[in-house]
Amino acid sequence: MAKQAFFNSLKDEVARIDAAGVSKRFERLISDFTTDHNPKAIIDGRAISLFNSNDYLGLRHHPTLKQAEHEAGACLGTGPGAVRFISGSFAIHRELERKLATFHGREDGMVFSSAFATNLAVIFSLIKGQSKDSLISSDTLVISDELNHRSIIDGVRLGNLESEAKLIFKHLQASSLEEMLVANKGKFKRVVVITDGVFSMLGEYQDLAAIRQVIDAHDGDYAEGILLIVDDCHGVAACGATGRGTEEITNARADILIGTLGKGFGADGGYVVADQVTIDYLRESAATYIYSNSISPGTAAAAAAALDVIESSEGKQLLSNLQDNVALLKSELSKNGFAFAAPSEHPIQAVLIGDTVKTKELAKNMFERGFLITNINYPVVPKGRDEIRVQLCATHTREDVLAFVQALTAAAKELQIV
Repeated sequence: MAKQAFFNSLKDEVARIDAAGVSKRFERLISDFTTDHNPKAIIDGRAISLFNSNDYLGLRHHPTLKQAEHEAGACLGTGPGAVRFISGSFAIHRELERKLATFHGREDGMVFSSAFATNLAVIFSLIKGQSKDSLISSDTLVISDELNHRSIIDGVRLGNLESEAKLIFKHLQASSLEEMLVANKGKFKRVVVITDGVFSMLGEYQDLAAIRQVIDAHDGDYAEGILLIVDDCHGVAACGATGRGTEEITNARADILIGTLGKGFGADGGYVVADQVTIDYLRESAATYIYSNSISPGTAAAAAAALDVIESSEGKQLLSNLQDNVALLKSELSKNGFAFAAPSEHPIQAVLIGDTVKTKELAKNMFERGFLITNINYPVVPKGRDEIRVQLCATHTREDVLAFVQALTAAAKELQIV
């Protein structure tokens, strides 16, 4: 059959990905968890300590979240049953959205099936070109940080803007953003600036204060101003004294903030918070909200419970524990001869190895020692910048962190890395 030629093309592409060493389909399967203070994953019958999880506060195993999920599921069922505007909207969904808005000091919020779906819909809805059924003009310039997440990149692509309306500023450089705003004055009605709050490969923070200062200085240069969208999925419920992420750390504010419930909040789904007009508009235009099921009522209840935990004294202690773990890990790794790929105060710590083969072997060796970590290799990172991405959790104890460092040091010495 002629279509076999197409299937052969797919096969060749998979082979190319495998040869490049960036395959993602060979996941390790977790069958259970232990009941420790920081539960270990059961993989192939072995208890493995996770040092590569986005569950920064350890909330996915918290009894309060589990109980909330169980009770909501028992009452409301296991799924929403339909999209929100038909019959899939529950009181717990609106309760969660209001809690998220209050947590971030915004007027309202929306919950999506994932953070990726949130970015796609929010970005597209705010930058899309004019059509017969829309009053929003296409006179928009989008400027994006060069290391933004794939979901941001795809959201911009969906907007189908002309190439001159899509610009990329140098990573973490507000001066680069300013140069572009100055150069494009008078060419567009509005600008949408988009950035991650925390960049997940290296654990770097965007300097939102510097970005905000540049935007405010040039807002009047455009007839409809400059809008700042920040994706803070790795920041919220992971950093800041109260868990409010990059905004809290930099004392600066986005116009539209996108987050996830699937990392620090220990649940699942994505969300956006903003002013009421923006949220009302997005409820009428965001396709992945309108035409896709929301998270289950049980998951929504678990996320709402997570917000209560984070706002409590227990939550503040978890956030403090997490920062203590970051400081301990950095200190101990430095003592043992390791270098970092970038400066970071975030639970993501990128340990620079620099050799593709040795980085992969180190991750394999650590698994044999009972620790799961993630190796990030060329071509995902530049040649010579291969790294081990370590991710810490608030429920890791001092002993857990020290045991990890001891194992990593032994494995690295065995492989002649340090």
